[in-house]
Amino acid sequence: MQSSDDRARGAGDGPERSAGNRRDHGAPTRDVRHEDPWCDPSAQGWDEPHGAGSPAPTVPSARGEPDAAERARDVYIEVQRSAAFQEVRGRYRRFVVPGVAVFLSWYVAYVVAATTVPGLMARPVVGAVNVAMLAGLGQFLTTFLLTWAYARHARLRRDRAALELRWDTQEMTRETRGGAR
Repeated sequence: MQSSDDRARGAGDGPERSAGNRRDHGAPTRDVRHEDPWCDPSAQGWDEPHGAGSPAPTVPSARGEPDAAERARDVYIEVQRSAAFQEVRGRYRRFVVPGVAVFLSWYVAYVVAATTVPGLMARPVVGAVNVAMLAGLGQFLTTFLLTWAYARHARLRRDRAALELRWDTQEMTRETRGGAR
C-alpha cells in the first residue's frame, strides 16, 4: 500500500530518505495545500473571501418595469402553455410511455422466467443455443429496434415542430430584449 504522498508505508524512514520528503511532524505548517486532483477549490469557492463568488444582488427597477429575466421567463411560460408546445410534448409522450412500458415488461418477463423456470430457459433450441440465450439476444435486438424507432419517430413527427417552436421562442425573447444583437 502507498500513503497519500506516493511512498510505501513504512518506507523512507531510514537514511536513504530524500531531503525533499523530510517533514517535521511536530511543527505546524501554514503552507499545506490539498492536492486532490478531483477537487477544484476555486470552483467551490474555498480560496475566495466570503461572498466573492456569489452573484451581486439585483436591485429592482425604480420605475417598476420588469427586468429582462422576468420578461424572458414570461416568454417561456407563454410558450409552455401554447398549443404547439403541448402538441410536441403529447407526441413525445404518446411514443415514449408505451415504448417504456413494453420494454420494461419484456425485460421483467425475461428476468422472472430466468429465475422461476430455469428448465424452460435451459431447453436447447439449436445445438448449444438455448431459450435463455435467444431471449438475451432478443433483449439487445429490442433495444436497437426501440432506439431506431424513437429516432425515426422524432425525425418524422417532432423535430420540425420543435424546431419551429424553438425559432418562435428565440424571436420572442429577442423582441423582449429590445431587438437583435
